[in-house]
Amino acid sequence: MASKIIVIGSPNCQLQAVFTKLAKLHTKQNFAFAIIVGNLFGDCSTEAELNEISALLQGNIHVPLTTYFTVGSRPLPTRIVEKIEADDEVCPNLYFLGKRGILKTAEGIRIAALGGQLDQSGSSKSKPETNASGKFQSTYTESDARALYGMHNADILITNQWPKDIRFGSKAAVPEDYNSISSEVQIISDVCATLRPRYHFSASDSFFYEREAFFHMPTEDSPDTKPMTRFISMASFDSKQKALYAFSLDPSATAPLTIPAGVTASPLSAPQAKRKNLPSQKESFQRFATHDSHHGSSHNQHRGKRQQREPPPGPDRCFFCLSNPNIATHLITSIGDQSYLTTAKGPLPPVNFFPSLGFPGHMLIIPFEHTPTLGSIPDPATRSSTYIEMVRFNAALRHMVSDRSSGQLGAVTWEVSRAGGIHTHWQFLPVPMDLIKEGLVELAFKVEAENLNYPRFSGLAIAQSDGAADVEPESGNALGERGDYFRVSIWSAGSEDEEKESNGDADADASKTRPPGSEKVLTLELNPDFKFDLQFGRRVMAKLLQLDKRMNWKDATQSQAEEEADANAFKEAFKTYDFSLE
Repeated sequence: MASKIIVIGSPNCQLQAVFTKLAKLHTKQNFAFAIIVGNLFGDCSTEAELNEISALLQGNIHVPLTTYFTVGSRPLPTRIVEKIEADDEVCPNLYFLGKRGILKTAEGIRIAALGGQLDQSGSSKSKPETNASGKFQSTYTESDARALYGMHNADILITNQWPKDIRFGSKAAVPEDYNSISSEVQIISDVCATLRPRYHFSASDSFFYEREAFFHMPTEDSPDTKPMTRFISMASFDSKQKALYAFSLDPSATAPLTIPAGVTASPLSAPQAKRKNLPSQKESFQRFATHDSHHGSSHNQHRGKRQQREPPPGPDRCFFCLSNPNIATHLITSIGDQSYLTTAKGPLPPVNFFPSLGFPGHMLIIPFEHTPTLGSIPDPATRSSTYIEMVRFNAALRHMVSDRSSGQLGAVTWEVSRAGGIHTHWQFLPVPMDLIKEGLVELAFKVEAENLNYPRFSGLAIAQSDGAADVEPESGNALGERGDYFRVSIWSAGSEDEEKESNGDADADASKTRPPGSEKVLTLELNPDFKFDLQFGRRVMAKLLQLDKRMNWKDATQSQAEEEADANAFKEAFKTYDFSLE
């Protein structure tokens, strides 16, 4: 049975006002209980605040229904601490959850609380707070946070700080002066990813923030369900922003089997403890494996025979589908409406290969639709919007690498479109402009195709192309095409003269005024029975960039920490170009 619940942002010691307001709402709505996030008592620095506390303790302020609270950014007042230690409550109906607390209400709703701010000193990381005074302080340790893991799941999670990366993949805006560095914490992300609460409430005092709901990956215990979390941060009660949030919750309701419209993938990476039973990223991430490679070994031949007997993997086993529980979510950098962007596993260039970038720059643009080609997406509207969005991602990547390199880098984008494939995608790679201008990139693809006895490339030059979505089918739009093919697009930025003419105003935003440049598209038509190496594009670029030792992605694997560092560096560089954040 669903219960009505109300959450209130930091009252900051305006006790009479907040409980009077709560009483009026409770009369009409009959809430099961209330939750207060942030600072219930404030800093108690004025006489008026001290009088409010006295009135509460003396019974002159009535708390109309069961109300739970934890620690905010300030420690609890001494008089409140003494009352809790003596009576286990502040006053009738007002209960302290603890700085780190777990509770199951009479309605069967499981609540987890972690108040305060992370202690960055490292002085007490070895064990959780256990002393009587420590549980009322406004700091917690990572051990305090990890102690909540044993709860396994929760209906409601209450924290004072935000989980790190919670805004990733969201279109909900925050004020420009919001300081994410001090406000967002990785260990809170770990707690949320572990407990997978239905609601996660936090405090932001000066503004209200509600992120789009996001889903968590299925678990081995519940492989068919995708639990969803709604993250909501409350403004303080004395602000002009939204400080009251009422909702209904049925703890017996099951998680959805399908993802509702408007729900995003989880922006949070699961903590290490959650990955112990999963295959390693090297073992599970097969999207770059040479399934169709014509370079045979006994192992590859055995694997090929096995794949012929098995049906192609569905979305639950496809390593490009967000619904796959083993997808490497920490590689994902941008999520649009129809497609997403991810760093490449085992990137071809090492991290410092392009010094002006500071990250490898090898990216994948992947449609949400589980389909072998873009042209096979069944719904025409979805097919068109998916292609347009992927082109936008490609154009944004081109402009980003060009701007960061001051025009010294162009880009190559390639795709393999085969009806017998699994999940189509585009690979993007920066490339030095001098290699493009000298025609060496185009020549490299043609020579390698000739060496392998592949069909000849057909080429099309597109002057002044920025990859805009109005590209016609004959210039690279595969939506109306039939048949299999390999296609590579070689893009170069505009010249310095074009840039000066385009910019005009020296103070203009270079990312918006840089001329679009030019593009050369090469297409290799493939017979359905033709044995084509899916790593052909990487093989060509590895030879051209003299990165032969990294030709196979398995020879370029990184630790997860290195992968996360590259993804974060890319996200920081790409954020001004990322239209999915608009």
